Amino acid sequence: MDRLTLKRPDDWHLHLRDGPAMASVLADAARQFARAIVMPNLRPPVRTTYEALDYRERILGALPQDAAFEPLMTLYLTDDTPAEEIARAKLSGRVHGVKLYPAGATTHSDSGVTRISRCFRALEKMEEVGLPLLIHGESTDPAIDVFDREKAFIEETLGPTVERFAGLKVVLEHITTREAAQYVEVTGPNVAATITAHHLLMNRNALFMGGIRPHHYCLPVLKREEHREALVEAATSGNPKFFLGTDSAPHPRADKEAACGCAGVYTGHAALELYAIAFEEAGALDKLEEFASVFGAQFYGLPVNEHTVTLARQEWTVPQRLKFGDHELIPLRAGEKLPWKLL
Repeated sequence: MDRLTLKRPDDWHLHLRDGPAMASVLADAARQFARAIVMPNLRPPVRTTYEALDYRERILGALPQDAAFEPLMTLYLTDDTPAEEIARAKLSGRVHGVKLYPAGATTHSDSGVTRISRCFRALEKMEEVGLPLLIHGESTDPAIDVFDREKAFIEETLGPTVERFAGLKVVLEHITTREAAQYVEVTGPNVAATITAHHLLMNRNALFMGGIRPHHYCLPVLKREEHREALVEAATSGNPKFFLGTDSAPHPRADKEAACGCAGVYTGHAALELYAIAFEEAGALDKLEEFASVFGAQFYGLPVNEHTVTLARQEWTVPQRLKFGDHELIPLRAGEKLPWKLL
C-alpha cells in the first residue's frame, strides 16, 4: 500500500499552550486534524466557561489563514468547581469536557484536585448534563512507584468514581498500561480511553538509550514492553472505546534539557505519520481510520468529518528542531527518517 486515505481525523487530547508559542504548534494541529480537545492547563488554568471561550478566540485568531480547525474547549476541574459552572459550560455549546488533574501529577497540575470527594457536586452535574470527565489517571501518593501510579489510580479512585456516577461519561486519557486497557475494555460504554503515538511506539527503554533522553520523558511515563504491546492490541482492535489522542505537549528545549526537565513529548509535527507507523508495524493499517477519525467523534456525540486526508509512502526527514515562539523545541524522532508523509 503506497497511499492511505482517511476521513479527516480529530485529536481528542492536545496541548496548544498560549501566547506567541501557540501559533508555532497550532499550525501543525490544523494541518492534520479537523477538531481537537484542547487542554486547559495554562498558567493560570482555564477554570470557567468565560475563560474557555476567551482562550478559544485566541486560538482562532492564531490559526493560519484558511485553516479549517475547530478547538473543542475544556475546563480545569478544581476542588471548588461549582455545579453552576458545569451547567454554564454545557449551555455554551463550546465546552466539551472537564479535565481532572490530580494535584501535582503533571505539568501545571498544582491547582488540580486534592480529593475526588470534593468534586462530587460538579460530577453529579456533569453526569446530569452529559459533559465528559477527562482524566489524567495517576496517583500522586509519593509512596507509590512511578511505574505503578496509573494502576493505583484505577483501583483507588477511578473504579469507585465510575461506580458512584454510573452515567458519567469518562475518558481515561493517554493510557499506558495493560491494566488500564483491560479496565476500559470491561467497563460500560460510558468509559473510553485515548492512546498516544509515543506510547504505541516506545517502551521505557527509550528513556535511556545511549544516556538520558529528556525528549522521551512524559507523564504518565513510558512503561515496560508488555504494556506497550497491550496498548497496540487495544488501539488496533477495532474496539470503539479506544481512540486517538496525541497528548502532544510542547516545551522549550531548555526546559526539557534541564536539571529537572518538564514532562511532555511533542508529536504534533507528524502525528498521523507516527500512528501510521505503529499501525503498520502491527499489520493493522486498515484499522487506523476508525481509531483516528470515527470512534472519538462517536463517543463525544459529534459528526464524523466528511473531508479526507491522504498519507503517502514517501520518506522524509524530521527536522532537528522546530520554532516555538521565541524558543525552539525538539520533536519526536528529530533527524530521523519517517516512511509516511501527510500530503
